[in-house]
Amino acid sequence: MRKIALKVAYIGTNYHGFQRQPDVPTVEGKLLDALKEAGVIRSPGDSRFQIAGRTDRGVHALGNFVSFFTEEEIHVNQINDLLPHDIKVLAWASVMYPFKVRYPLERHYRYILHRGESMDIDAMAKAAEHFRGTHDFSNFSRRRDRNPIRKINDVRVSEDDNSILVDVYGESFLWQMVRKMVRVLLLVSEGELSPDDVPRLLDTDERVFIDPAPPENLILMDLKYGVKIKLRHDEYAIERFRSLLEEEFRRYRDMSMVRRVMGDSLKDIGDSD
Repeated sequence: MRKIALKVAYIGTNYHGFQRQPDVPTVEGKLLDALKEAGVIRSPGDSRFQIAGRTDRGVHALGNFVSFFTEEEIHVNQINDLLPHDIKVLAWASVMYPFKVRYPLERHYRYILHRGESMDIDAMAKAAEHFRGTHDFSNFSRRRDRNPIRKINDVRVSEDDNSILVDVYGESFLWQMVRKMVRVLLLVSEGELSPDDVPRLLDTDERVFIDPAPPENLILMDLKYGVKIKLRHDEYAIERFRSLLEEEFRRYRDMSMVRRVMGDSLKDIGDSD
């Protein structure tokens, strides 16, 4: 019996989050179905199946992890052939029994924003500095979350072509926490908050509602563990997932062009009246 870890990538658009739920499609549910159909596991209980990250509905991933026990050989392409096109196993590793997939040393999330002309990136970067360190993130969590204390290793704001990237690194995160952090950075960028307002939202008993930024721009990029994992990346699986991303990009680009032309045409109709 071996303990196996899988590195999983997915586009979260069509799923109600990662963690399995009754009667709705989830990434974990599809992955379990494929593993059972491939004969790798019998059930989550028998295989002691565990997940690393419970991403929200609509959130994507390039480096989420799961682990389980099995006596079978791992054939990545066999598993991927049984998965939907928008979920793929990118790599696998045989790990030691004490390995705990649920407890990475660091999680890396990236939020992608469209670069607007009025956005103040310097102010966003200054505001992001206040998130670093250990804080009470009660205003960035649900009231029923038991422990709102979290340590943020780093928050970086950078530019990439017409996009702004917000990279957040930490051991663990509360539900919607990263998206609420991004919302605060956007409010700073728009001048509704100043960078110096951010500390007032942390480590306080005063409750402030923060509307989370949309989930579809958030990616779980990677997880880092304290032990060395000898991942065996599958180049064919990586290329299949890359091709899917390129195909979706072309489709959304074409649809954006169509919508722009339709919008311009409606404007022309209105102007001619």
